[in-house]
Amino acid sequence: MRFSMLISLIRPIGPVIVGISLGFTLSLLSVTWVDESCDSDGIAASEDILLGQPGSLKGARKPSSISTSTTENGDAEEDFEPRIVPYTKPAQPSQSKKVFRAKYASTELGIRERLFVGVLTSKTTLSSLGVAVNRTLNHHLDGRLAFFTGARNRKVPHGMLVISHGDERPVVGMFQTVNFLLEHHVDDYDWFFLVQDDVYTQPDRLKALVDHLSMRRELYMGHPEEFIGGEGQGRFCSGKAGYLLSRALLLKIKPFLDHCRNDIVSVRPDEWLGRCIIDYTSTNCMDELEGVQYNHFVLEPGFDLSQEESGAFRNALSVHPVSKPDQMYRLHKHFTEIELQRTYEEIEKLQAEIKNVSEVAVDGNRSALWPVGVSPPFEPKSRFEVMRWDYFTEDQLYTCADGSPKCPLEGADRLDVDDVIQTAVAELNRKYSPTLRLSKQRLVNGYRRFDPTRGMEYTLDLQLEARTEAGHSGPLSCRVHLVRPLSQVEIIPMPYVTEATRVHVLMPLVSDESSVALHFLDLYASNLFETADNAVLTFLFIYDPLEAQRVSQSDVFGEVKAKVAAYERKYPSVKVPWISVKTESPALLRVLDIVSRKHPVDTLFFLATPDTVVTTEFLNRCRMNAISGWQAFFPMHFQDYDPKVAYHDQPPPASPDLVREAGQFDRYAFDEACFYNADYMAARTHMAGDTQENRDNDDLLETLDVYDVFVRYSGLHVFRAVEPALHQRYRNRTCNPRLSEESFHRCVQSTLEGVGSRSQLAMLLFEQEPGNST
Repeated sequence: MRFSMLISLIRPIGPVIVGISLGFTLSLLSVTWVDESCDSDGIAASEDILLGQPGSLKGARKPSSISTSTTENGDAEEDFEPRIVPYTKPAQPSQSKKVFRAKYASTELGIRERLFVGVLTSKTTLSSLGVAVNRTLNHHLDGRLAFFTGARNRKVPHGMLVISHGDERPVVGMFQTVNFLLEHHVDDYDWFFLVQDDVYTQPDRLKALVDHLSMRRELYMGHPEEFIGGEGQGRFCSGKAGYLLSRALLLKIKPFLDHCRNDIVSVRPDEWLGRCIIDYTSTNCMDELEGVQYNHFVLEPGFDLSQEESGAFRNALSVHPVSKPDQMYRLHKHFTEIELQRTYEEIEKLQAEIKNVSEVAVDGNRSALWPVGVSPPFEPKSRFEVMRWDYFTEDQLYTCADGSPKCPLEGADRLDVDDVIQTAVAELNRKYSPTLRLSKQRLVNGYRRFDPTRGMEYTLDLQLEARTEAGHSGPLSCRVHLVRPLSQVEIIPMPYVTEATRVHVLMPLVSDESSVALHFLDLYASNLFETADNAVLTFLFIYDPLEAQRVSQSDVFGEVKAKVAAYERKYPSVKVPWISVKTESPALLRVLDIVSRKHPVDTLFFLATPDTVVTTEFLNRCRMNAISGWQAFFPMHFQDYDPKVAYHDQPPPASPDLVREAGQFDRYAFDEACFYNADYMAARTHMAGDTQENRDNDDLLETLDVYDVFVRYSGLHVFRAVEPALHQRYRNRTCNPRLSEESFHRCVQSTLEGVGSRSQLAMLLFEQEPGNST
């Protein structure tokens, strides 16, 4: 009974006991039978050495092995004495190398430009034929155009990249040209086209040629010629017609270029280059590849351009020899007209194909858009996206920039309307000729709108005079629709800028603005001091002579200076310098001249006002939009309306939203500006020269503002854009009467329109009328 009870108690834990016993037994067997093979002279000694090295991971005994050590006589020791490996601090991991990231994505991805064109010219022809090649070729290419010459003139033609080798020998010049391409441009371009300056090159056909060919092919393409005397195997490309070299081919001859210079003797540079390519790459000149033909045409003496209609001439990629620049210009005009006509024919062909395809569509011809091939009109998804049509006549425009109901049609708008009317009449005559001959009498109504998906759309109601072939005439009314399509979008290359640039914020102050400056400093500290933005605030205290005399007793800027000192104590890493200026006429340009001389030329300035709320977001856009030697940035801040007008006896919100009821983007204000010191100094230099030439303009410093200086006296692009991150509270300001008439008018307009919107002002006037109060 007791035994059966014991069995019933042990049965549930029986498998556990058996498993433990079995595992213990197997572990003893492994210790008994598993042994390491060791060599008494090698491994055992090495193990003993490892045990003696502190910190070595190999010094610990393997859990399933028996450590064996030997004495000096090679006998194994009977007892094993464990060694304690002292703990050492693990070595600090080596700092990983900083990963280099390229400045441009194209560099990191290995994307190269398509074509480099090198023109072989000379000192005597650079200013004549070289200039003609530059004018007919440069602006048509997407890549680089460079001129290679032996000796360069002292005066290089404007807009041309000229590389002078310093050696007049043709073969040496060819060697140095190829060597220059290998050293400076072989990693940037896929194709290299070399041509003499007496060759006219059709740029569109050259681009079509390289776009069709594979960039990895070792290609030597041009007009093949036999070597002088028939020596050697293969043919070289004649320099008279130009030749195309691939990047892969240039890289292949790079190691042998010095051998070619020393071993190959030739008089003609094109023959020397051909021998070098054939000897070391076994690549011959070819004039046809992948269905593309390299066509050229030789001008014979007495050639008449107007009479030449051969296919060889019409399809030529290069024409030579050209003896005079005017002959090259006439060739360019002729081939440009040929390409333009081909383009028109291709457009008509595509339009016909689209119409034919639309015939079998569900909706028939209604599915074909107008104009054929142009994007469909924009479809608004709500009433807020509906685009506005602007009404105009031949003399008046009824959508004005200043909000007026009517303004004169002039300037670019006038040229645009005249061009559209002339085009409409010309197209009507082309359509109805010779049955009718139409001429414009007047424009009855005109409407236009800009559609970002297709271009500028026009609807014209024209009053025409129609004349038949029989001589009868009469009035005719006609409505026409026209579209000026958007052309190919071109990406303008811009210099590289970064958001890491330090911005020097300049705050000019007069005595009346001291109280406003205190509020500005509080907002500036909360936005920028606490975030440690890479910006330096500089106050420009402008004293008149009387205020300067009393500065020791009563400083008009004492409160501002005290608050600056308090913030410097609160933020030890922040320093706020100031510059004191004593002047009878507080002209801003005079003060900026002083500041400019105290800073390096690469300093980025942001000219602010006491009403400006500066944020990190805006400073980043200031860094990106102001480009040294290229662009100055004049943002349009958001100006709050007068709270008494905008909110009408209601408490204004603490932070107004950017809505039309709260304010507007002030397009008349040019007080804030971002520019580089070097650009300002260059503009002031031109301005000083103009002042010396015109004695009557001595008061320019008093009447002009910074915007006028950059517009009139710098060649920079003055960028103007709305800036949501730049906000100004309302303050009743007075305009300086010493400003120029244009600047004073802008200031007055800014002050008047900053009071309130038209509807808000109209409501105030309505309520002030007797009997209209609600």
